[in-house]
Amino acid sequence: MADIKDHEFTKFQSFIFDQAGITLSDAKKALVSGRLAKRLAYHKLDSYSDYLKLLQGGSNPGEMQIAVDLLTTNETYFFREPKHFDLLRKIAREAAQENRGLRVWSAASSTGEEPYSIAMVLADAQASLPWTVLGTDVSSRVLRHARIGHYQQERGSNIPAEFLKKYCLRGTGTEAGTLLLQRELRERVQFSQVNLNRPLPALGQFDIIFLRNVLIYFSNETKRQVVQRLLGHLRSGGYLLIGHSETLNDITTAVRAVAPSIYMKP
Repeated sequence: MADIKDHEFTKFQSFIFDQAGITLSDAKKALVSGRLAKRLAYHKLDSYSDYLKLLQGGSNPGEMQIAVDLLTTNETYFFREPKHFDLLRKIAREAAQENRGLRVWSAASSTGEEPYSIAMVLADAQASLPWTVLGTDVSSRVLRHARIGHYQQERGSNIPAEFLKKYCLRGTGTEAGTLLLQRELRERVQFSQVNLNRPLPALGQFDIIFLRNVLIYFSNETKRQVVQRLLGHLRSGGYLLIGHSETLNDITTAVRAVAPSIYMKP
């Protein structure tokens, strides 16, 4: 298998930017080469340029989605950045006192750990209220995994003990070492493929939007466009949560910071 050449890597940088708004740094050259090598072998192609021609030919939209899936980064785990879930719990309990169920959007849900973490908090704090969790991602591959809700047991190491007992089933026999999210919880979480770098479908209004560890992959202009799109679906008084390594400085003035990585829409 030929190595990816500099000019080929540059073209794939443009490809994933055009498709998903993601800016791949030059340091990602080995990642691109490694993730796409099997697709070259599958199609019996001699070069990355040949694979790009296949993608751009328009005759194989399924392969286009496979390439996007492979080139999007999907690192996640349950209850990542606990302060956000402390805030979610507080808001959920306050809304429960008003007999109001929350609508929460995990806008880069990856394999489902984030939206299921949100769902556990809401199920605990809002009981039988009509709360809703939507998980979206650009990758169809990770969404298939998310809908199943089945994980290696070590992935659940950050799940609070009471939630593990209440909402997770431990695998036995051939499924030993895994955990499965409770059916009732899985059924309360909706998953949908959404590209944040395109006009958004009619999703309605949300009380809280999680957009964490996503903006770091976008250019400043793409960040502005994505945040503007999402804020159109955030109700007044709602919260936008981003990653602790991210900021909305110079990106938008439509929300105000209430704590690091936590913003509120007036």
